[in-house]
Amino acid sequence: MDAHQIITCEIPMRWGDMDAYGHINNVQVVRLLEEARIDAFGPPGGTAALGQDPPVPLFSSVAAGVQALVVEHRIKYTATLDYRNLPLKIRVWIANLGAASLDIAYRIHDPHTDRLCVKAQTTLAFIDGASGSLLRITPEQKRQVAPYVGPSLFP
Repeated sequence: MDAHQIITCEIPMRWGDMDAYGHINNVQVVRLLEEARIDAFGPPGGTAALGQDPPVPLFSSVAAGVQALVVEHRIKYTATLDYRNLPLKIRVWIANLGAASLDIAYRIHDPHTDRLCVKAQTTLAFIDGASGSLLRITPEQKRQVAPYVGPSLFP
């Protein structure tokens, strides 16, 4: 296994997340990815009240006026994710770190069986909120996430 660090986020499933088959609905999986992303890297600066510090304050430490935008989601369902009244343990790391974007990788396992159910990656970019201009990832941001950079889940 690679030597990168992984952040494990405990995200509760909601009763309303399941579909008629008792599985977590695919639309809700995207919400779970968002919850894990914010749990791991913090809410974007200026968008939430003070709370618990994230393991890596990548988003919560951006300068005023900087926005983190989702560019793309890639999701592969490897098994059904059944509703359980247990929190999911979503494993999160940085898969690709480019000059102006980064990929956040996720692995969602069934909280009871530990069977892999979902592999996903979200590509994010930072922009200047006023101009809409793409911003480069700063040396400080690269330093923050360096221990968490690991393999991509998708070729």
